[in-house]
Amino acid sequence: MILDTSFLIDLMHKDKAALDKAFELESRNEDTYLTTVSVFELFTGIARSPNPKAEKEKVMNSLKNHRILPLDQESASIAGEIHGQMLKKGTPIGVQDSLIAGIAKRKYERVLTRNTKDFKKIHGLLIETY
Repeated sequence: MILDTSFLIDLMHKDKAALDKAFELESRNEDTYLTTVSVFELFTGIARSPNPKAEKEKVMNSLKNHRILPLDQESASIAGEIHGQMLKKGTPIGVQDSLIAGIAKRKYERVLTRNTKDFKKIHGLLIETY
């Protein structure tokens, strides 16, 4: 299962629903992954933070516990198709969400997110929420 950036942020903020979901995933020995896209989003947040040093420490602690899936050529191709189709339909979604979805579809993984609004628009993408 791919953990979306929203889930990671909620974990860092000690959100109860996210913590409960993390416990559930751990108890069922679920394989979890992050994407290079989430790393990008988290470091964007660090750069914008009023306290970047403390924020970077939280992010680095979160990253060390997860395997990271890259945005490879096939994932990028799938993501481009997703993004283009959404634009063509008039139901655009964020570029980062398209990229995460491309990785997820390439790896046949579900996406765990609080942001179901955009991800549920993507045909064939399996999502889970908390």
